Amino acid sequence: MDLFAPDPSANLLPSDGEVYYHGPALDPVEAERHLSLLLADTPWKSDEVMMFGKRIVTARKIAWYAETDRAYAYSGTVKEALPWTSQLLKLKHLVETRTGASYNSCLLNLYHDGTESMGWHSDDEKSLATGGSIASLSLGAARKFSFKHKSDKRTVSLILESGSLLEMKGGTQKHWHHQLPKSARVKEPRINLTFRTISTP
Repeated sequence: MDLFAPDPSANLLPSDGEVYYHGPALDPVEAERHLSLLLADTPWKSDEVMMFGKRIVTARKIAWYAETDRAYAYSGTVKEALPWTSQLLKLKHLVETRTGASYNSCLLNLYHDGTESMGWHSDDEKSLATGGSIASLSLGAARKFSFKHKSDKRTVSLILESGSLLEMKGGTQKHWHHQLPKSARVKEPRINLTFRTISTP
């Protein structure tokens, strides 16, 4: 099921969670400017995850920003926080204004093109505030983003355009997986900024 919901009050999920598409949070010029700055200035590193007892180094690159005492543990690894930049603080303020939530951290993902993806998963680490808002700001190439219910396997998909903002909260992480699938047609980079709240230092 492909959905486009310009109304930020419309829940994209049929049950067991809340996902809101806020549409463009940045105009195309602003989005391109932020993309260029983040590509150039971010100390990108390949992600490392534990899968089936083996440590996997990804082509996708990441950067973790937060208050300095807030590390982020997931997939068998721990990310130490980089200090906020003025650019990221401005984007955080923009996202908080749109969602009405507050965030103390941000995970940046860099997908160089459509060959890089993220498989089905949930952002349900113990350090994340249960049911809290996770806001995803997209920059660069438009990519398909999908949800799949953990029990009945229903799916919901939409296209995330550059500058667009998506918010997940409530029971979404408990009851749904989400993914960014591969797309051979996508040749340009995409940066995804996921603002979130870490509940423990």
